[in-house]
Amino acid sequence: MTAIAVIPARYASTRFPAKPLARETGKFLIQHVCERVAQARLIARTIVATDDERIADAVRSFGGQAVMTRPDHPSGTDRVAEVAAALECDIVVNIQGDEPELEPAAIDHLITLLADAPACSIATLACPFSKVPGSDPADPAAVKVVLDRRGHALYFSRSLIPHHRDARPSAPGAEPLLHLGIYAYRRDFLLALAALPPTPLELTERLEQLRVLEHGHAMAVGLVDRAAVGIDTPQDYAAFVRRMQTPSHGTKPQRSGTSHGR
Repeated sequence: MTAIAVIPARYASTRFPAKPLARETGKFLIQHVCERVAQARLIARTIVATDDERIADAVRSFGGQAVMTRPDHPSGTDRVAEVAAALECDIVVNIQGDEPELEPAAIDHLITLLADAPACSIATLACPFSKVPGSDPADPAAVKVVLDRRGHALYFSRSLIPHHRDARPSAPGAEPLLHLGIYAYRRDFLLALAALPPTPLELTERLEQLRVLEHGHAMAVGLVDRAAVGIDTPQDYAAFVRRMQTPSHGTKPQRSGTSHGR
């Protein structure tokens, strides 16, 4: 199966304007992301989807491929779907443009997960909170997911799920899981999903992935042992720059449980 990665990237950002173009490491932030994605064995091609010529020019400057999209997309999913409509592939991987330390092996794992799950039209990843030092399952910015016995998503929430009625450790297999904001879609399903109107739970939680579940589609969830470091603020970026300047640079697991990039 052919898999193409699409990275939605906007110039405007409430907490960190011009984030994709941050360049204190000597490379654009979006370049770091593209280079990590290129290391995934199962990705045939990587495209940056943007509505800003400054980002497109930056991507082309380091030999990447950028596609201009409409400026009025309400979400990253819609931006990725616009690009996917012109692609010939089996799987489209939606990768956030602010995770420069994403594990290439995690991308390959995600693609394999979807390819091996014919009942599912979409797949994503999650990580046990116990493996994410400093994370707080009660933090509404960290999106949680609960799974059924097949490893399919039951629900996503900003609230702590599952709720522990009794003050005791989680039952085996029921510990809180941090949702990671990366998705693999079957191309035709992505195009159909983008055409559906927002659903009540999606609007309530402000989580686009709930649209999939509310319409009755199965979503496979793969578990990984590390969570990429998301760059949400200038402070996050400064910490990333410091890590890059460390001789033995390595990714420390951090939260990465947002919904979708826009």
